[in-house]
Amino acid sequence: MLSPEDNERLTRVGAGTPAGELLRRYWQPALLASEVSGIDGAPVRVKLLGEDLVAFRDTDDKVGLIDAHCPHRRAPLFFGRNEQCGLRCVYHGWKFDRNGDCVDMPSEPAGTPMQARAKIKAYPTFEGGGVIWAYMGPKDRTPGPPDYEWMRAPATHRFVSKTFEDCNYLQGLEGGLDTAHSSFAHNNNINNRQELRNADTAPRIEVEPTDYGYCYTSTRRIRPDKHYLRVYHYVMPTQQMRGAVTALDGGDNKTPHFDGHIWAPIDDETTNVYNIMWAYDYDAPLDREFIDEFEAHTGRGANDLIPGTFMLKANRMNDYFIDRQAQKTRTFTGIPGVNTQDYALQEGMGRIVDRSREFLGTSDRAIVVMRRMMLEATRAVERGGTPNGTDPAACRNVRPYDNFIEPGADWKSVFAKELAARF
Repeated sequence: MLSPEDNERLTRVGAGTPAGELLRRYWQPALLASEVSGIDGAPVRVKLLGEDLVAFRDTDDKVGLIDAHCPHRRAPLFFGRNEQCGLRCVYHGWKFDRNGDCVDMPSEPAGTPMQARAKIKAYPTFEGGGVIWAYMGPKDRTPGPPDYEWMRAPATHRFVSKTFEDCNYLQGLEGGLDTAHSSFAHNNNINNRQELRNADTAPRIEVEPTDYGYCYTSTRRIRPDKHYLRVYHYVMPTQQMRGAVTALDGGDNKTPHFDGHIWAPIDDETTNVYNIMWAYDYDAPLDREFIDEFEAHTGRGANDLIPGTFMLKANRMNDYFIDRQAQKTRTFTGIPGVNTQDYALQEGMGRIVDRSREFLGTSDRAIVVMRRMMLEATRAVERGGTPNGTDPAACRNVRPYDNFIEPGADWKSVFAKELAARF
């Protein structure tokens, strides 16, 4: 459990809050690159860490991320004209480039000194891995841009999608770090004892701190001579990676890959979740049919979203389309879609859960360690220090993995080759 004070410390993300100042020390996913795909195209509304912003791709094919409102009379720049390396406010014609400089002020006398002073808030961006990243912290503490293996994979070997979650980011992150819940919330075939999540519902969890966060493992006993071990990574502040190489039913996985998520806080009570998948190696590109099947299976496919949004059709307003008969006979939750199952439970806790009322067990070890790391990181920032995980070199060659292993074997040695990045 967390004290109410520590819960507030970790869940409030606005500027000036402990978690807000911590999260601003990292490059944050601001939007998908596909959302601003056209040069001089339409601006896009962005809300990140409680701040209202507008993104636009300028004439030089660079993405600007600036305040959502013109500093003149606070008119919305979403309606602005994206032209000649700047966004022009349609109220009085003031124009701002991606650095926040006013480059034209046609409603004022030529040569007015006002123009040099009319700055707008602007954040540096970096485009990589199909994502537009933003750094919102102190300029003198700007870390190198992110360099995860999945970002270096060719576009044919990588896929990133985005979904909206109607709760605080920490609930989503904790769900991603919780491996035991898959035996229950994601048990879509309760009668199949061959599935790994049915064979052992109480995995043993080990956590090893690292410079980027931690590596953790879950071990399930399948037979006395055979264990299933899954290697995960928690990358500070809000990313999780896991292996998907071995089939859950014990058969062959025809499309070995890795996946994970980044939970990017929109504000205190809502989150954009970036869903990441990348191939095992250069010989295994991700074909479109597999991606579509995977996204549909999770419940976040194209037909699962409200058109024009990243919101699921299955949501708290319709009880996530729960089927009570299916819950009795086929699946543990009666809710279709792995992603939807997570959202039903995480959003159902309330937009910010009261962690002082929890009763934690051994299966929560990874969550407890993450909370301690995040709390310490907020205090490191308050002391003027640098939190863990800001150096991109720390996790550049990190990759997850999962497979069967003999009891007592050293997984680091057995999986050494597979745990090294290949892209």
